[in-house]
Amino acid sequence: MNKKSIIGLAIAVGIPLFCYLWLKTASEHAVDIPRKYLLDTVITKTVKGKLVNDSIWHKTANIQLVNQLGDTVHLFDQSSRIIVADFFFTSCRSICPRLTSNMVKLQQSFKKGGNVRNRIDTSIVQFISFTVDPENDSVEVLKNYADRFGVDHDNWWLLTGNKMSIYDFAFEELKVDKFTDEPVSPDFVHTNRFVLIDKDRVVRGYYNGLDSTSMIKLSKDIGLLMLEKDPKKKGGIFRQILDLSWLWLIIISAIIFFMVYMKGRRKING
Repeated sequence: MNKKSIIGLAIAVGIPLFCYLWLKTASEHAVDIPRKYLLDTVITKTVKGKLVNDSIWHKTANIQLVNQLGDTVHLFDQSSRIIVADFFFTSCRSICPRLTSNMVKLQQSFKKGGNVRNRIDTSIVQFISFTVDPENDSVEVLKNYADRFGVDHDNWWLLTGNKMSIYDFAFEELKVDKFTDEPVSPDFVHTNRFVLIDKDRVVRGYYNGLDSTSMIKLSKDIGLLMLEKDPKKKGGIFRQILDLSWLWLIIISAIIFFMVYMKGRRKING
């Protein structure tokens, strides 16, 4: 095979590969994945002779409470789901009913058969509402409250239990008083914030549960977290290419076309 033939063959193979890699890179950078919050520490290590900073993000600790159905549950029971959490109490007559109503709308929108274009199975998202008045919000009270608002129990927990555990979780694990100008009293967690937690239990966003624009962003960010790659499941680029049968079909077709074309040229020139 002469030099021109080699160059032509390289172009025939290279163009589909280049297009795939370019589109893949462009699509990855076009998605604005929600940032991570609550940095624990930064570790400096040497990788291939270079100093690299590795951010260690705070992983939300587990917590055991009781839901509105009387079941004892753990946060880590939902290891495969993205979590949306808020804080409320059933006797609240100010922001809590609106927060619950907006959470209901969000839950309905992510159910199969919901009223959004991109429908998501309820197994993707777990909604959690922590009562900040557990002395009065018993299991029965929470169940009645949930039924009154039309809560779907399949993927929404209204949790009660030890008050100190709930408050420590709010301030130490979710930091509901950070990244906001809204004052949150350590004596009573009365906040309009929804907290987004990814599958690795890292906080990925805070949202105003009373604001429609903020709720739209929360819905969008949940979808973006679904697209986020698991760093533990990274595969080589060539393995990804091997899985693309359509790409190989284009390459093989290009090679066959090139060989037929070159054969015809040799006959004409001969």
